Amino acid sequence: MLLAVRPPDTVLPPYAGVMARTSKATVPPDIERLLAGAHHDPHAILGAHSDSKWVTIRTLRPGADSVTLVLPDDVIAMEREVGDLWVARVSGTVVPDYHFDVPYGPEVHSAHDPYRFLPVLGEIDLHLISEGRHEEIWTKLGAHPQTLDGISGTSFAVWAPNARGVRVVGDFDHWDGRAFPMRSLGASGVWELFLPDVGVGTRYKYRILGDDGVWRDKADPYALAAETPPATASVVFASGYTWSDREWMLARAQRDPHRGPMTIYEVHLGSWRPGLDYRDLARELVEYVTDLGFTHVEFLPVAEHPYGPSWGYQVSGYYAPTARFGSPDDLRFLIDALHRAGIGVLIDWVPAHFPKDEWALARFDGTCLFEHPDPRRGEHPDWGTYVFDFGRPEVRNFLVANAVYWLEEFHVDGLRVDAVASMLYLDYSRREGEWAPNVHGGRENLDAVRFLQEMNATVYRRVPGAVTIAEESTAWAGVTAPTDVGGLGFGFKWNMGWMHDSLGYMRREAIHRVHHHNEMTFSMMYAYSEQFVLPFSHDEVVHGKGSLVTRMPGDRWQALANLRAYLAYMWAHPGKKLLFMGSEFAQSAEWSSERGLDWELTRYPEHLGIQRLVSDLNSVYRDSPALWAWDDDPSGFQWLDPDNSAENVFTWLRWGPVGDCIAVAVNLSPVPRLQHSLALPTPGTWREVLNSDASIYGGTDTGNLGAIHALPDAGGRPRATVVLPPLAACYFHGPT
Repeated sequence: MLLAVRPPDTVLPPYAGVMARTSKATVPPDIERLLAGAHHDPHAILGAHSDSKWVTIRTLRPGADSVTLVLPDDVIAMEREVGDLWVARVSGTVVPDYHFDVPYGPEVHSAHDPYRFLPVLGEIDLHLISEGRHEEIWTKLGAHPQTLDGISGTSFAVWAPNARGVRVVGDFDHWDGRAFPMRSLGASGVWELFLPDVGVGTRYKYRILGDDGVWRDKADPYALAAETPPATASVVFASGYTWSDREWMLARAQRDPHRGPMTIYEVHLGSWRPGLDYRDLARELVEYVTDLGFTHVEFLPVAEHPYGPSWGYQVSGYYAPTARFGSPDDLRFLIDALHRAGIGVLIDWVPAHFPKDEWALARFDGTCLFEHPDPRRGEHPDWGTYVFDFGRPEVRNFLVANAVYWLEEFHVDGLRVDAVASMLYLDYSRREGEWAPNVHGGRENLDAVRFLQEMNATVYRRVPGAVTIAEESTAWAGVTAPTDVGGLGFGFKWNMGWMHDSLGYMRREAIHRVHHHNEMTFSMMYAYSEQFVLPFSHDEVVHGKGSLVTRMPGDRWQALANLRAYLAYMWAHPGKKLLFMGSEFAQSAEWSSERGLDWELTRYPEHLGIQRLVSDLNSVYRDSPALWAWDDDPSGFQWLDPDNSAENVFTWLRWGPVGDCIAVAVNLSPVPRLQHSLALPTPGTWREVLNSDASIYGGTDTGNLGAIHALPDAGGRPRATVVLPPLAACYFHGPT
């Protein structure tokens, strides 16, 4: 039945007709604040409100020439009250079902009223948010499609405690920004609004009237998706992904990463093979990593970031995977595919700092909200970024929950935490007078320490089998010690000392190595002070450092041989392994995030040889518990001869469970050692399970014909005469 539109009632409710009867100067203050976007509770005016006789309904409809209130059995023409504010009233005390019809040009837009719904966040949520203890805060703040009272829409919630007013703006209002002021939920600092008829794929931002009186459009800190850069809007998203990695996840929960093999292939998604998206990578990257035998991949940051050349280390959307390669569910598809192939997934996580982009976290509500207000603690001089206020409960909650989010929502197996040293030290990269000491007069950032401890404790409590890894380049004690004994609680720490010393040695001509022998042996003086990962990361192939192979001395053959020996030395050294993409086939040029890897090199035998060596190293490593089972136990390592500097030779044993043993001999001289005497723990035949000088790797095939034989010497100790190839490493598996 078509209902005729009737005019509004003659007697108007309070405020009604105020524009017609009074000058603008006498508009009631509440209405004035509402229209200015500075009202903390727009629901007190907008929506339906009943008294003893009437139900009064108001709506903001910018740009409308008329608004019709549609009831189940009536249609009423609403009256313009003030500016964009429209009003009508209905007799009775019960709020009826209703919606609005608003003509814009030839089309009539039907809309439900956002201001008739109760807050989605409950008292417990608000309490936990205020305390900084809401471990699943991403399920409450941000944008979440849902159905309320039978009406589908999206709930929006944002933390902006110092804002004078907040509006949600987006595709649904043609980015006008006047129609949808949000409601403040008191001392929590949270503003919220449910928008009917807004669904997945809608772009939006928050328009925030700051404490300084300036309006700013801000991307949602808790957005689950974002536009593809350089566009900066947040996007309403709800995952529809069905995981297929149940077997992996069940096994992960029972797994101790410290007791298993771990070789990590570090990947920058945009330049591994430029042009691939998440789903392409799920095919090509998974196949490649499987063939090479790495146990894990580590992605440079996948959270949204505005500036591509930052490689993801200047994050704007901590909860939104970068849209450069597809949707969040496409990333889930990639991780799922890796898990089904038996490959773990680590991601780089950046809680140390964030960029100063006006539309993102910086000065979010017109004040220093996420960043520390003291520039001596709140700004990073090297990177031109802001530093998080780690002492603020809500900021700490934002970051701790974010760590949990990636592990639980995306099934990520671990977080490599970037720039930990910059968080720990108040004087990091600052001159005298540019930093302020802590309450004890020291240089330690006590707030950051507590944050890292809480993050690690929360991760290990909630996500069994997950791991956190610190990029920490100083001698800070207890990085991987448990939090209950005062440690930071990380699972592993990058061994930057090992990387620096060993690369320093390898860069020298063999004739000079005799004077720097300790640079290769010194790492064993502290190898068990922390749980270590040996990294050769992206940081070592940029900014003029050259690629790994170009840092090796000698002619072309010697440079490649040095690289083969260095990789074999690394794989046999205590600690988990990390290798940046391209190094596995001796990428010659320095890495460029814009250009990608030089895959054409793999057509040449010498580069294929390096690639095959890495594959075989991974195979031998995974099949030999002696090379990984006791990485954190001094009984898993034994020097045979650490002092043979004259010949540039290093020999040692790696021990594993039930007597499993690998003997390692590394000759870093271009001269073969044809009669090297090697003391071994047991007599018998030791199989040569790897020789980096094999011709299949590009070597000379100098070696031991597959085995050596340990016989008792004059003192009764088993010894073998071993051929040590030039610039090469050999592994020998002990008799069983």
